[in-house]
Amino acid sequence: MSAKRLPETTAHVRITAQSWQYGLIEGDVSAGDFEWHFKWHFRRGELSVKPSQGRALIKEPLGRFLEKQDYQLEPGGDYAFTIRAEL
Repeated sequence: MSAKRLPETTAHVRITAQSWQYGLIEGDVSAGDFEWHFKWHFRRGELSVKPSQGRALIKEPLGRFLEKQDYQLEPGGDYAFTIRAEL
């Protein structure tokens, strides 16, 4: 029996704004045919993603990525991470 590989999709993130004073990082993320805008209030641990179409697919992996990379993210920066799903 062969092990079946999980599908993978690369998500691309662009940070558009950052405020340490307000505890906020904003940006855009795209994966597959989907595109979203996000606001992460990191001091409150709140992540909002719009529009709602496909949000359930990206919100959790995006949140993990932001928490892991938060101090390394800079406005204008382009980043990528892998989602274990096909979008």
